[in-house]
Amino acid sequence: MNELNAYIRPDLSVEPESEGRLTGLTFAVKDVFDIFGHTSSAGNPDWRRTHGPAERHARAVSLLVREGARLQGSTMTDELMYSLQGENYHYGTPVNPRASGRVPGGSSSGSAVAVAAGDVDFALGTDTGGSVRIPSAYCGVFGFRPCFGEVSMDGVIPLAPSFDTVGWMSAESGVLLEVGRTLLEKQDADAANADFEGLLLPEEAWAMADDDARETLLEQLGRLAGRMPTEWVKLPGGDLQGWAETFRTIQGIEIWEQHGRWIRSVRPAFGPGIAERFEWASTLASSDKEKQYEKKRGIGEALAALLGSGRLLALPTATGEAPPLGLTGERAELQRSRTMQLTCIAGLSGLPQLTVPFVSRSGNPIGLSFIGGRRRDLALLQWVHGKLGGRKGAP
Repeated sequence: MNELNAYIRPDLSVEPESEGRLTGLTFAVKDVFDIFGHTSSAGNPDWRRTHGPAERHARAVSLLVREGARLQGSTMTDELMYSLQGENYHYGTPVNPRASGRVPGGSSSGSAVAVAAGDVDFALGTDTGGSVRIPSAYCGVFGFRPCFGEVSMDGVIPLAPSFDTVGWMSAESGVLLEVGRTLLEKQDADAANADFEGLLLPEEAWAMADDDARETLLEQLGRLAGRMPTEWVKLPGGDLQGWAETFRTIQGIEIWEQHGRWIRSVRPAFGPGIAERFEWASTLASSDKEKQYEKKRGIGEALAALLGSGRLLALPTATGEAPPLGLTGERAELQRSRTMQLTCIAGLSGLPQLTVPFVSRSGNPIGLSFIGGRRRDLALLQWVHGKLGGRKGAP
């Protein structure tokens, strides 16, 4: 079952507690979710060594098994969830089953690979800076980051709490929707019936995409939109590089607040790139946090007002295809920086984002995303499922 190195514990299982909407479905979880009796690694052996087994399941896991789903495996993650590539120095890199020689995307790499390989019907991940959306796009599956605070993070190892979300992936839009109906406890299912009335295409986001990806995704978007009104717009403020810097700064400050003491006391062994990232986070001044939070609030309010309840933002999920394995140094950081200029939009605004899989002209997966208004999660899941019917994964 672990030929693609998707799992850190393929044998970990939890039986359904009752029958429900997810009866007959199997799922895997990123190795940051509490599973009773299991010690999560967060992608690092020293984390596992210095933490004990969970005393109960994470809230999200409990909800899924109560609805009839069966847990089948704990999946690989980047070290302490602080990467977008999916490569792990200690445990190895999961193999992208749909893009040979390319990264699976991180940090929910194992979950995306498990779904793309057909091992499970769906998988849980976490998404702080793109960690569900990016591996979903790179591996050719549907992926969903919910509105911030709409799905419980209880029993999940944090990274940056004002951005952390529980997300999920599936090869089928219908399964993605049913998982949403289970995990989005606070949302009224009847609200999902309200349709969307228009699509907005942010010029700055589309300019970030590679030429091939942009042309292919715009073509596919035209087919999806049909007669739906579509409008090119500029984002409020229009400075994605500045937005990404705001995101990166807040994230770094919060990461060091969460894990700095553990890092200083344990001195864990980190792989290339991860150690430098944590060292950078340690240099950030907490006094800057409130100014950055003010920027974050302004971006969130402006985007929520732009979308309201009836419009969607349509944009590339990533800049294009998954980058090649082993990318390091300045090239790797440039790739990360450009990608985060796309992923920070939902992160800063706290709005829900769903990535839909398509295939580039060279045959590799690429993702097209839709961002909905505040608390329009179920409506967005229902809209995409209605548009795509039963299509499975990348066509």
